[in-house]
Amino acid sequence: MPDYWIEFSKVALAHLLAVASPGPDFAIVLKQSLTHGRRTAIWTSIGVGTAILLHVTYSLLGLGLLIRSSPLWFTVVKYAGAAYIAWLGVQALRTKPFEPTAANRGGAPALPKPHGAFATGFLTNALNPKATLFFLSLFVLVVSPSTPKLIQAGYGLWMSLATMAWFAFVSVVFTREDVRGKFLRHGHWIDRALGVVFLAFALSLAVASVR
Repeated sequence: MPDYWIEFSKVALAHLLAVASPGPDFAIVLKQSLTHGRRTAIWTSIGVGTAILLHVTYSLLGLGLLIRSSPLWFTVVKYAGAAYIAWLGVQALRTKPFEPTAANRGGAPALPKPHGAFATGFLTNALNPKATLFFLSLFVLVVSPSTPKLIQAGYGLWMSLATMAWFAFVSVVFTREDVRGKFLRHGHWIDRALGVVFLAFALSLAVASVR
């Protein structure tokens, strides 16, 4: 059992460094926080965290090896991810200046439904081929093949919950009233800047190699 705790600490540290680094997940949660507020950003965070379970599941089942060893499947995954991230970027670039109306009650743009925010977060993470390679490498290089699958699944559950917690924290920080107040005055420029960031991420995904 102590060996599992040592292994878990390595998994947790690697995941912490990965989740805290800037990437599409952070960008989409930031965008949702500033544009739509805390509730939408937290649902997006839950979607991102839930997608971790997808990566963990196919890593445990060995399906990640198929993606990594097959140029065709890896190409399908990376272009699907790049296309989705690019679509988010184009949508952000098309953002117009916010004009208060009776429909939005003078405070913020119309809110997406919770399931829509969840799906946005889930797809952003699930279609990221770099996340695929990260989790595959993690379970191949850090986790011992002799570690019971149930314990490995526990590692995955921890990473999922930790991801949700981290991005929920990001959501709270960037939905403070003083931050959002400034954003609503200059929000379309920030949204467009994030659109450029999304397009850069999409390009990065499109040229990614399995190595």
